[in-house]
Amino acid sequence: MDQGLTRLEAVLAIARRRSFRAAALDLGMSTTALSHSIARLEASLGVRLFNRTTRSVSLSDAGRAFVDRIAPAVAEIRRAMEVVQSQRQTPSGVLRINTSVQAGREIAPLVLTFLRRYPDMAVDLVTEGRLVDIVAEGFDLGLRPADLVPRDMIALPLGRPQRYAVVASPDWIATHVTPLSPADLPLRDCLRVRLPNGALFRWSFERAGEVVQIEAQGRLTLDEAAIARTAVLDGAGIGFFIEQDVAEDIASGRLTRLLDDWTPPRPGFSLYYPGRRNPSAGFTAFLAMAREAAARDTAIGR
Repeated sequence: MDQGLTRLEAVLAIARRRSFRAAALDLGMSTTALSHSIARLEASLGVRLFNRTTRSVSLSDAGRAFVDRIAPAVAEIRRAMEVVQSQRQTPSGVLRINTSVQAGREIAPLVLTFLRRYPDMAVDLVTEGRLVDIVAEGFDLGLRPADLVPRDMIALPLGRPQRYAVVASPDWIATHVTPLSPADLPLRDCLRVRLPNGALFRWSFERAGEVVQIEAQGRLTLDEAAIARTAVLDGAGIGFFIEQDVAEDIASGRLTRLLDDWTPPRPGFSLYYPGRRNPSAGFTAFLAMAREAAARDTAIGR
């Protein structure tokens, strides 16, 4: 790729990841080489694009304006390259996928099968809590819970139905009254969860057609399931999780499940993408494999 375009890709990667180290890993280069490349670009432009400290990296005002202008142009260049690459019969290139951590675990087996089948392909799988604009940030595909997929995207259901689990530690159970229905939950002991869009998650329950939603009012608010799990294991209160995040803890007795009959299966994840007139061969091949996987899941009633 032309050196100038490579530097523009580097600027976008740093802006997206807010870290030279993380951007360098994404780009397959050393942090030192990336830093020198950006320094040369800043010198040629005569402005500083990034404000750097020992702990953080952020766009300067000039850098923000620069990124806003180049991002659409770089995306258009990528699309032009994909159009050319789509003429190849053998899929090759890089497929970029953005997911949540849970969704990343769900799609990982499919990604590994795809790489074995198409040795000229590479996959960049990025997991993060925040819900991103996959087009603006240069991703080919996203995978999120079905209810978080943007309406302007084409969506394909993929993977197992999800189920929530309400859990607390045995120590917490020993000193509190065990709730038998959502109405019994001590709201001040229920950990609050912040969604990627900044809103607070409402705990949703359902049994025999009755739907109940509650707003947790605990003193601890978290946006990362792993930290919330640690807090509940430590006796901080009651947590509300995707079942697979705490399945081993429940099986081992480290956590006790509550209100099991109020948490039925819910729709799972959806793979989504924008409409594309000239998709690359790699994109088309991956989507075909995803559809095959979805059909298998439906056939076996997963």
